[in-house]
Amino acid sequence: MTTDLEAENAALLQFLYACPAGLVEFSAAGAIGMVNPAAMGLLMPIAGRPFVINLFDVMDGCAPELRNMIHIFAPPQGTVCDGHRIVTGRGERSTILACTIVKLTEDRYVATLSDVTEQVARERRLKQAETWFASLLDGVDDVAVLSLDANGCVDAVTPSATRQTGFTEAELLGRPFEWFDRPDRATAMPLPGEAIAVARRDGWYLHEGWHALADGGRYWCQRLVAVRNEPAGAAAGYTLVIRAVTRQGRDTADLRRMLTRDHLTGASNRAHFFETAERQLVRALRDAGSLALVVLDVDHFKRVNDEHGHAAGDVVLREVARRCETELRPEDIFARLGGEEFVVLLPEISLMKASAVAERLRTSLASEPIVAGGIELRITASFGCSALDTDPAASLADLLAAADNALYNAKRSGRDRVELSHPDQAAA
Repeated sequence: MTTDLEAENAALLQFLYACPAGLVEFSAAGAIGMVNPAAMGLLMPIAGRPFVINLFDVMDGCAPELRNMIHIFAPPQGTVCDGHRIVTGRGERSTILACTIVKLTEDRYVATLSDVTEQVARERRLKQAETWFASLLDGVDDVAVLSLDANGCVDAVTPSATRQTGFTEAELLGRPFEWFDRPDRATAMPLPGEAIAVARRDGWYLHEGWHALADGGRYWCQRLVAVRNEPAGAAAGYTLVIRAVTRQGRDTADLRRMLTRDHLTGASNRAHFFETAERQLVRALRDAGSLALVVLDVDHFKRVNDEHGHAAGDVVLREVARRCETELRPEDIFARLGGEEFVVLLPEISLMKASAVAERLRTSLASEPIVAGGIELRITASFGCSALDTDPAASLADLLAAADNALYNAKRSGRDRVELSHPDQAAA
């Protein structure tokens, strides 16, 4: 006869297995004790294998910050993170998970996981609209209005536009409005034609970013492209409204950095890298331009964690990011893909030039020891390079795979070296 306790256990198991959210019970070291089918369905594509035994090992490629968040959470119990967004996969195949972790005891945690990819896409559109309408009430310095023709080129200018930007009417007329974009590492402006295509489809397109000034400077603005329809319903042209926004306190740039930066190292995160890389690749393919990737992996990083602890490993990763970003141009993107693996996006760079950049980064890392907890650690890294000039039809996935293969060759050849995806072509 089934006891009351057995019945309760059976009901609990039935609830866990039927729950639509992923549930994972794990230790402070990441060892999984219990996991329900919904969680397994979300974790197995990330792990790439049917068995999942350690949550941190699975998440190291897309959310290495989880280990650090748990490590620094001091209270004996409580919520470690609530709805923390995790981007898995690459490019169009990426999925966004919401992760909440609760500490129950010193060595017992529970995580909930849910797929919020579609929700995030909807939120992005809603927040664009909210930002626009909020700017009507606070922080608006000036409003400029221009007319665009059916191709997105300026065909009429109001005095407000010349006053705001400093450009004359003659300098503005005939220019594609994207010509005035002045992005940096933390901003990804829409590709030429993208705003017009979305406005034609949805009736409007809203974006926030840097806009050029005639004196060579730039200013932060919100930009609305609204379609003007002919009586027959076809797009006759567009109205461009630009709002210059005063930024105070924890402003848009601070929030953007939080969304685009890696939690531990301050490098760009996976989501920002893939968004920017896809845009740059489309631009390079369209203009027959060049673009290169450099993938790097810290040599023997597990040994650092095992011998000196994860705190020392965190110091090493932060210093690797700092030294590398110091050697790069403002338009380059340095990102953390996961664990000790980083990637550099180099617009308008050939494979040969990318190898020179990688060699400069390699030298910077190997030249001086990194001090962690009073201990000097000699750190090196291995590098793999790929570029469009050796494969003009390559996708982003192709370029990453080629750079990864070159990286593995560097590891097999002794580490602390740079390898190219097509060394013969690069040397030609």
